[in-house]
Formats: sequence, structure tokens, C-alpha cells
Amino acid sequence: MSEIGMQFDNHDERIKYYELLLRRDLDALPVFPLPEGYKFVFYKQGDRDAWIDIEKSAKEFTDYAQGLKAWEKYYADHEKELWNRMVFVEDENGEKVATATAYYDITNRDKSGDGWLHWVAVRREFQGRGLSKPLILYVLNIMRELGYTHAKIPTQTTTWLACKIYLDLGFRPLPQNAIHSKCGWEIVKALTNHIALDSFAAAGIDDIISRPTKQNK
Repeated sequence: MSEIGMQFDNHDERIKYYELLLRRDLDALPVFPLPEGYKFVFYKQGDRDAWIDIEKSAKEFTDYAQGLKAWEKYYADHEKELWNRMVFVEDENGEKVATATAYYDITNRDKSGDGWLHWVAVRREFQGRGLSKPLILYVLNIMRELGYTHAKIPTQTTTWLACKIYLDLGFRPLPQNAIHSKCGWEIVKALTNHIALDSFAAAGIDDIISRPTKQNK
């Protein structure tokens, strides 16, 4: 980690927001097994609220209504596809504690035919238990089985630690995004000092923190 003299949460709204987009091919995926006591299960009808609850716990949503709005936008019209695309991690008690989806760009703006790794989240109290990397790789393997050769993952500077995990797993900034969100990648460089970002300068603290305007104070 860099020496910027400040600690950041893994989902930290103090950080200036930039959209980030990463990509990797789906060959030679590394292997990370789930810790003992956990298992993968696919989406089944009725799992919508479990998905919302996980994402809300991970600070992706502030409340249930916001989660429901996202579900309606991304999945409500595609639920018949989720049975072999949306994955959950369950603990030994059968509680769903993490999720990710082998998806695609529903906006049709991406003409590459790449798969999209969608809405990766681990319930707050289960973070740090070694669930995210096995989950991501499991879903990437599903993506490959579905016929995709490359995967993209959209993320943002405010979830910088997730970005580090994607870099650890071989994802790299999409060249166009590296240009358009150069300042964002400089923030991630400063917060992670990741070797994959050696071509970026590290942002200074004044370029990382989103200063409130007077009316927001």
C-alpha cells in the first residue's frame, strides 16, 4: 500500500469517483478453492431479495428500494437466464453471503461480444474470508463455458479494493478507459501500489479525496 497517511474503507465515498473498466481473456484461469464450509449455488426463483440484501450489506445500495430498482433494470426481464449465470456463495447454514453473475452488456453498446462480470459483492461481515477470488473465478469459468472468450468488469474508484482483486486475477485496464479515466487509475495506483499499474503515476491525497462543496457541508 502507498504511504498517503490515510486509511480508506473498501467502499469509501470520500474518494473521488471515476468509472473504471477492466478486461481479461478467459484462458489459463488461476484456481482458488472456496474455504471449507462454503459452497456455490445458482440462482433460483425467489432469490431476488437475497441478492439485494448482499449488495446492500456491501454498500452497493443504501436501502432496499434502491436495490429493487437495480434488479428491475438489470435482471427483471432476464430472470429465465439467471439459472446458469447468477451465482451465490452459501455458508454452512445455507445463508447466501456473496454473489456474482456471468452476464453481458444489456445496453447493447458493447459490440465486442465479451462477457460482463456483474455485481460482484460479499456480505459485509463475510469480507476478508477468502470468498471473492474463488467466486470471481468460478463465474469466469461459467462465462467460458457459455462461449465467451473475454470478460469485462465495470467498477469505480470508490471500490478500489475490489479493483485490486481484479488486477490480482489478471484483469487489466481497457486501453480506452485508461485514457479517459487516467485520474481514476492514478488513484487506484496510489491506494494499491499494484504492479500492473506501473505505467500510472500515483495520485496525491488532494487528488484522491472528494472535497465537499460549501452547500454540502
